Amino acid sequence: MRIVFRWNDGQAEHPHTLRAIKRMVLDSGLPYEPSKFVSSLPRLAYGPAPAKGQRAEREYLDIYLLENRNAEEVRDALLQVAPEGFEILQLTRVPYPLPSVQNLAVAAEYRVKGDFTQFISSGRKLEDWNSMGDLTVTLRNEKGVVCKRTITPGLLAARVCAPDEVALTIGPVNGQWQPPQWFIAAWLGQEVPAGEEPVTVAGLVFIRKCFYWRDSQGELHPI
Repeated sequence: MRIVFRWNDGQAEHPHTLRAIKRMVLDSGLPYEPSKFVSSLPRLAYGPAPAKGQRAEREYLDIYLLENRNAEEVRDALLQVAPEGFEILQLTRVPYPLPSVQNLAVAAEYRVKGDFTQFISSGRKLEDWNSMGDLTVTLRNEKGVVCKRTITPGLLAARVCAPDEVALTIGPVNGQWQPPQWFIAAWLGQEVPAGEEPVTVAGLVFIRKCFYWRDSQGELHPI
C-alpha cells in the first residue's frame, strides 16, 4: 500500500517519523511483511525524507502486507493508532513488482518563500529566476577551504510565483539529490557550508510540494 501523508500539527520537522510509523503499523494489527533486517519490524519504504531545515506538504510511505486488504480497511486501521498530527492524504494499492516510492521519485518540486529583496544584489531582478542558466554553488568547509560545484544539470524548472515566492523543480544527478538551498544560494551568490552541516538561507522557508515519477514517454507526473 502506498500512503501519502503529512503532519498537520504545525511542526516543520519530525526527526522521529520513521520510528512513529513503525509503531503505528505494529499497533494497527495489519498483517505486515517482516523487515528483511529485523523480523519483528514491518517492511517499509519511506521517503525520500525531507532534509533538516525543509518542510514537506506531502510525504511518502510504502508498507508491504502479507494479505490483500482494501484501501479503506488499511486507512481505518492506521488512523486508529496514528500519532498525533499524522494525516493520510492518499492511500492506494500498488502491485508488488513495481518500484518502491524511494526508487520511483525522479524529481521534486519546491516552493521558496520570503523577502527576496533583501538578498538581490544591485542590477539583479527577481524575474531573472525564470530564465536561470548556469548555476555554480560555492562550498566552504570548517577549515575555510572553498570549492565550486556546477549544479545546473539538477535544475529542471524554475519560475517566479509571486514577489515573495519562487518555485524550482530539481532532480538527482548521478544518483545524488542536491539541497534546494544550494540552487537559491548559487543564484544569490552566497556560500554554503560543506559537509554534514544543515544548509540554510536566512529569511527563506523551503517547502517541498511533491515528488514526480517519469513515464515511458519522459513526462513527469506527481506521485
